[in-house]
Amino acid sequence: MSEQADARKNGASAHVDNSRENSDEGKNTEKRKPKIGDTRPAPVANEAEKNSSPTATKNTNRKRRKRRKARSAADQGRTSQDNGRIELDEANLRKRRGQERKGKAVGRYTMAVHVEDGLTQIATLEGRSLLEFFVSQPANDVSEIHGNVYLGKVENVLPGMEAAFVDIGTPKNAVLYQSDLVTQHAEDKKKPPRIEDVLKNKQVVICQVTKNPIAHKGARLTQEDSLAGRFVVLVPNSSTFGISKRLHEKERKRLRQILEKAKPAEHGVIVRTAAENITKQEIQLDVDRLVAQWKEIETLASKASAPTLLHREPEMPFRVIREEFNKQYRSVVVDDKELYREASDYLATVAPALADRIELHDQTEEDLPLFEKLYVNEQLTKALDSKVWLPSGGSLIIEHTEALTVIDVNTGKNVGSSNLEETVYKNNLEAAKEVARQLRLRDIGGIIVIDFVDMEIQKNREEVLRVFREALSRDKTRTQVLGISELGLVEMTRKRIGEGLLQSYQKAQS
Repeated sequence: MSEQADARKNGASAHVDNSRENSDEGKNTEKRKPKIGDTRPAPVANEAEKNSSPTATKNTNRKRRKRRKARSAADQGRTSQDNGRIELDEANLRKRRGQERKGKAVGRYTMAVHVEDGLTQIATLEGRSLLEFFVSQPANDVSEIHGNVYLGKVENVLPGMEAAFVDIGTPKNAVLYQSDLVTQHAEDKKKPPRIEDVLKNKQVVICQVTKNPIAHKGARLTQEDSLAGRFVVLVPNSSTFGISKRLHEKERKRLRQILEKAKPAEHGVIVRTAAENITKQEIQLDVDRLVAQWKEIETLASKASAPTLLHREPEMPFRVIREEFNKQYRSVVVDDKELYREASDYLATVAPALADRIELHDQTEEDLPLFEKLYVNEQLTKALDSKVWLPSGGSLIIEHTEALTVIDVNTGKNVGSSNLEETVYKNNLEAAKEVARQLRLRDIGGIIVIDFVDMEIQKNREEVLRVFREALSRDKTRTQVLGISELGLVEMTRKRIGEGLLQSYQKAQS
């Protein structure tokens, strides 16, 4: 009776019957399992349990852990029935929300969006320094068509140029090079088929723009279409399987396991850097949405006649938010109420943890316009000048020619303090970081030659080159850098995508 009294005192939920305990020890052990709220210690295992093999115990525990993880993942990734969004739990939201200090968001970057006379200008700043500047006109189907998918008609095939001109409905025909073709039988990669064997005049092809028209050149096309989502990129009719190399190895391994189940059999998928720490339900939702989008494109292509626009990329503000915005951004500041509401809804869908980092700059209540408040106009004016001053007194001279861009590094007012080699070395380190920033800001593409001040010590040359490459690694536009020559010259290339800062600024001013 004393055992029963102790059990009742300690909150036991099952009455222990001594007579049944002696007759059926196994069943009693089952009844005496600890329950929620029970303050008793766990019952001692009987001899049969003691003699059980460690392997069986480990397998049982492993199964229990798997069941718990499955239930946890299901709870974290429940999909709302009314809007189709993934409802994240507080732990996931906190992990993705980014740093805060005294209730305010903290981040390295700021995005400012200014709307005036139907023109949208987007500036990205690191601290107070201007990094990138974009100008967008709404529904521009002539000069801003990067990412659009078209049903085009081949107008002319040039075997000598290994290229074909394709009519996509723009004033100038676009060009499709042999390297951008997708053939059904591409087993022999060493000997790709000739373009005249793949394309014929008046043939209809589905193609995507990879480069906007620039000056007298038409747009560049590819047959390897891709549809970008927030977390993944879908490559239709491909076996592509990839994960962003910017993610650490442990996260890549986790995403690889998710992608093996989420990837459609007939399409390729690439996981983006923004997919860090996201759940498998979010990846699956993104993949399903892109697959449905591609089916719509194929349906439209089967009914339309070339040339026809099949898919238009979102407008510049939403595209930049999709591509760039993450927890390293302190805020997105918009000075147009309608765009602010649209961007808020978009962020609530693609990045709910960061939805509170979008702000409205009310021009009727603020003393200064947005770009003046953040010193964007002042920095844009300086960025159009050929001379750029370095913090220690040195300078850069940036000159454009028809074939390439030349950047000359000078010590200028920087006279140093110890010796010439040390002065030149420190000046070149400053120049390496500033050149990388100017390439992004001015959107300089093509061949670039940088004339650093001559250094005698090989170790100093290698360090300057390392710092330069590290600064360029933040630039998402593809670059290729060669070593420093004996004359102190660095040859590099940067993919040309846009018109450049000068043309964008002139468009904004006009």
